[in-house]
Amino acid sequence: MTAGPHLEHLDGLSLELRRGALVLGVLSQLSEEQYGYSLKKLLADAGLEIDEGTLYPLLRRLESQGLLSSTWRVQDGRPRRYYKISAGGKSTLKAMTAEWESLAKAVGRLLK
Repeated sequence: MTAGPHLEHLDGLSLELRRGALVLGVLSQLSEEQYGYSLKKLLADAGLEIDEGTLYPLLRRLESQGLLSSTWRVQDGRPRRYYKISAGGKSTLKAMTAEWESLAKAVGRLLK
């Protein structure tokens, strides 16, 4: 079955929608330190799948923006980079959560 022309941009639109949700999801799970794989698993367990090729660049970007901090630690003989939300990340998370809730309510009303 072939998708009609009205669905040709669906993948791109879905990707745009997920981008902000992924940032919000990642920030929300870093009140306690996590390394990449443990964070990926936490997100997946909540139903938010993210591949490693997306997660690690996102973590580096959020850290460069001052929203996360990280430290290297050796655990079980393996070096791992642990990430935690920063003070700036906490205020950003609070603002993004309020924006998300407002937007979700408005879109919910529009879709009814």
